[in-house]
Amino acid sequence: MKKNNLLKMVLAAMFLALAFVMPFLTGQIPEVGAMLCPLHIPVLLCGFICGWPWGFAVGFIAPLLRSAILVMPPMFPTAVCMAFELAAYGAVSGLMHKFLPRKKPYIYCSLLTAMIVGRLVWGVAMMICTGINGSGFTFAAFIAGAFTNALPGIIVQIVLVPLLVMILDNPKISKLRD
Repeated sequence: MKKNNLLKMVLAAMFLALAFVMPFLTGQIPEVGAMLCPLHIPVLLCGFICGWPWGFAVGFIAPLLRSAILVMPPMFPTAVCMAFELAAYGAVSGLMHKFLPRKKPYIYCSLLTAMIVGRLVWGVAMMICTGINGSGFTFAAFIAGAFTNALPGIIVQIVLVPLLVMILDNPKISKLRD
């Protein structure tokens, strides 16, 4: 049991490190780098592989840590709202994967549910934060921020995350984790 917890902690640290450095890689792609949502993939994978508590923690910490150290994304409202969004991503993907059968259709179901819930949480957080700030957050801004501008990232997540989960959740590899 202790070995499994230690492994989850180490893997969560690796996913946090990936969330920290991936924007540097995607930022090199002109015009779509930020649209690829580079923080989302490690957080989703952390939820699937390490479980919901680790996914939640890594999701909440990643944007705040990047903002505190690199000032990107800006702390308020962007990093704060992303913290809630990514925490929801990590928690929902981990919870769904825990309770649903570990078969392809359910991995997609878990992923899509996490993506929808995370975006809704982001929308609510933005509405609250922009209300505090004195500016407005419209439904059009929500659709643009959550879906339209994020479409390349959504596509990458739908293709890449289930594939990586299926590889990492392989019984041969899972045996190494237990």
